[in-house]
Formats: sequence, structure tokens, C-alpha cells
Amino acid sequence: MLMKTDPDQPPATPPSGDEGVPVSVKIRERLKAARQRFHSNDNIAEFIQPGELEKLLDEVTEKMQGVLEAMVIDTESDHNTGNTARRVAKMYLKEVFAGRYVKGPAVTEFPNAEHLNELMIVGPITVRSACSHHFCPVIGKLWIGVMPNEHTNVIGLSKYARLAEWIMGRPQIQEEAVIQLADLIQEKTQPDGLAIVMEASHYCMAWRGVKDMDSKMINSVMRGVFLKDANLRREFLALVPR
Repeated sequence: MLMKTDPDQPPATPPSGDEGVPVSVKIRERLKAARQRFHSNDNIAEFIQPGELEKLLDEVTEKMQGVLEAMVIDTESDHNTGNTARRVAKMYLKEVFAGRYVKGPAVTEFPNAEHLNELMIVGPITVRSACSHHFCPVIGKLWIGVMPNEHTNVIGLSKYARLAEWIMGRPQIQEEAVIQLADLIQEKTQPDGLAIVMEASHYCMAWRGVKDMDSKMINSVMRGVFLKDANLRREFLALVPR
């Protein structure tokens, strides 16, 4: 039997091919199609379409609720954990790991009009992250040394802190984080030399495992003239207060 159609009623929209597909799968497939790496400390903002971050938040909330249930926590009657899944999901996506999901901060660059060519040090800059292994906090400070040349782009002091926050706002390993930050600052400023020293406490060592509260990790990255000139390197390290 044929059904009569109402001429005034618009035709039904056929369902899209990806209806019901989790947004995380869509983002992952775009990354794979572009042959783009998406490790824990990679930024993937370019592959997230408008509105998808909120959908990803909903998806992570659902998964986190499953984690709480698997840990045998009664979130229905426990007034302390009733909304924990949402709070944790929001904390990770929009705060602690925001450096994965948002584009880098805008950095205004100025020409080196005065031809500055003396060592400049910025710090200590407080940094916060979480280790990729256990998602435990990594909290510390870093110092950035720049040896400019006449072609170096000059950026505001606060921009160094914003760039550091963006890099550290991902699950990180300290050794890799300072290299990522050095690469970014090198690209933005094009100096003759760049040096970074970072000192941080790792709660994956203080909060669990050996539970050593006093241990810290210190590492450095040296680029350009800081690698070649031992006197400049010593000057930078001597000026970094510890």
C-alpha cells in the first residue's frame, strides 16, 4: 500500500554516515588520515571542529563515570562524588590538559629596532603539568635565557609564560617538555642562542612509589651560542637563582 505524502512537509533529512560515531573517533580518524602524530604531549587543536570540544567533554564524562563505577564508588548516593566524573573531565580537557585541545596563544612580535645583543633571562616562570605515566602533578619553575641578534623578534615577557603554560598544559615528560618549549621559542624569536633550565617536583615519585617528598628533577636545553660559548653558558647558569 502506497503512503500519501504531504506536499507541504519537507522531505526527511537522511541520517549522516557518521551519526552515532563518538567524537573522539572522528578526531582520531582525521589525525590518522593526515598522518599526524597524537601522542599525549601533542597539540591536536587543528583537527577539532567547532563544537566538538563540548561533545568530547560529554564523552570523557561518560568514560570517567565508568571508571568510578569500576572502582566500586556509589556515585548515586555518595554526595561527594555525584558530579565527580564531570568535574574531572572538565579539569582535564579545559584546564590541566588544555594545551592539547586549544591553539597556541597569540604572540605579538616586534623587530629588534635597538639591535639588542646582550643576554636576557626570564624567570622563574611557574609551570604545572602532569606526568604521562601516572597523570600525577608536575610542579616547578623554569628560566629562559635568550641571546638576541639584530634579526631576532622581540616578544613581551608575559608571552614566555604563556608559551610555557601552553606546552606544559599536556601530559608531559619533563625532558620532552623543555625541548618542545625550546623549539617553540626558537621558532618565534630566531635568536643566536637559547637556554632553558627547569626544576620540578614530580608527584609520581612523591605521592606514590618511593614517596620521596624532597627529590626534584633539574634539566636544561642549550641552543646556538650557548652550546659553543662556555663562558656564556656559565654566565647564564650563574645568574639563575636556585
